[in-house]
Amino acid sequence: MTELGFWNYAEAQPDALALVTPDEAQLTRGELAAASNRLARGLRKLGLETGDAVAVVLENGQPFIELYLACMQTGLYLVPINNHLAAPEISYIAGNAEAKLFVGSAKFAPSLTQAASQLRVPERCRFSVGGTTMVKGFRDFGELGEGSAAARLEDEIRTAGAVMNYTSGTTGRPKGVRRPLAPISPDQMGAAFSAFLQMFGVRPEDDNVHITGSPLYHTAVLMFTASSLHLGHPVVVMEKWQPEEMLRLIEKYAVTTSHMVPTQFHRLLQLPKAQRERYDCSSTRTMVHAAAPCPIPVKKQMLEWWGNSIWEYYAATEGGGAIVSPEEWLRKPGTVGKAWPQAELRIFDEAGNELPPNQPGIVYMRRGQADFEYYKDQGKTDKARLGDYFTVGDIGRLDEDGYLFLSDRKSDMIISAGVNIYPAEIESVLITHPKVGDVAVFGIPDEDRGEAVMAVIEPAPGVVGDEALSGEILAWAEGSLARYKTPRHIRYTPHLPRDPNGKLYKRTLRDPYWEGRERSI
Repeated sequence: MTELGFWNYAEAQPDALALVTPDEAQLTRGELAAASNRLARGLRKLGLETGDAVAVVLENGQPFIELYLACMQTGLYLVPINNHLAAPEISYIAGNAEAKLFVGSAKFAPSLTQAASQLRVPERCRFSVGGTTMVKGFRDFGELGEGSAAARLEDEIRTAGAVMNYTSGTTGRPKGVRRPLAPISPDQMGAAFSAFLQMFGVRPEDDNVHITGSPLYHTAVLMFTASSLHLGHPVVVMEKWQPEEMLRLIEKYAVTTSHMVPTQFHRLLQLPKAQRERYDCSSTRTMVHAAAPCPIPVKKQMLEWWGNSIWEYYAATEGGGAIVSPEEWLRKPGTVGKAWPQAELRIFDEAGNELPPNQPGIVYMRRGQADFEYYKDQGKTDKARLGDYFTVGDIGRLDEDGYLFLSDRKSDMIISAGVNIYPAEIESVLITHPKVGDVAVFGIPDEDRGEAVMAVIEPAPGVVGDEALSGEILAWAEGSLARYKTPRHIRYTPHLPRDPNGKLYKRTLRDPYWEGRERSI
């Protein structure tokens, strides 16, 4: 049996399929390994040393995967940057990470050139994917590995790298989650990575095929994609997620695994039933979701459609976490699971006292030791920790069997007339109305109550958002929501501010209401 790790699989079976690109070009393991080996040598030729950072602003595609594999075998930190960010935000992250190399796509030329002007990265270390005509001061990406050998790297320069993701956070600038580089070989690192997917019952090779539909700049999306490669699974990459296109690719490539978010489930279910049933999704075995609460009715519909292939977990860029199988979830609907192997979950109050079962408080996690730091921000690092435990500010409870149930983010909680209200609970009800395409709930200033519940709704396709619809939605919600949780205000928008991975930028909606005021949270 081939040892785990992409490079071992590439040597053992170089002609096996490794990657299907967004335009459906197919690369073998040998071809992908050779391309990443050339890039790795190119990085070293430019003078990058172990511990240096490589910042990337790319869409999903072959270059992103190649750079990941190159950094992971040369002891470098790969810093993926959200390609939707504005130039000042990009330059801040790349600068804060002290990036020695800056790679971006020509699709984002204006942001790249403006961001680069604020960085100390020399022109010889700036590369553009997709040509340089529009990106002044950048070299063509093809030059990075040009002339370098395609063979496996020599042992003396071959050492494990890491990914350094930046958290969006709820306040202030993004913080880089940086862990010490492990003194191990890339093959050992690959095997360790693959252990994460194996917690979901995914096994090496075993006819598995992974589909990546969400942006690779997200922590979990890249981790699941990389883990699949390290387990010997072909990966099908979508540049932009579209519901029917995903169904087509699932059928064509007999996809078994993916990492998804509840928004994608909701949009798949909004397709007409006849359109959904046109595609064979019987190959799906482990379609994992996380990142946001999933309304119970939505998940039940997905389980009815795709069978018991819908797994869930709870974690953060900083670590984790909890995991729940489809069978467990059906016994305890709404849970995000129990602590996974070598992890612990605890609930504490504001004073740091541990709370008993079924009493909500702040969720803290521990996996081994809290070995990460927020790069260049010791204050935030210390604030997030309680001994060896850390928190990202979520509110939840553990039941008597150790299953975690989340309420919401502490920063999103609404305090109205002294009562705590969790927007996620309200959103999970409103989203199931057939005329609601998407919804965000948050608190706005109210002279009497302190905060009032506001719902911003994206109507379903073909539906007009007006007072009549508001009345219909509120009347419909009466049987599911207590009166004090029912929105006092509703407004409509054509599109909620979500990134392609489904992450909702709620602050964009909420902050204008609080300008010049202070929230109690």
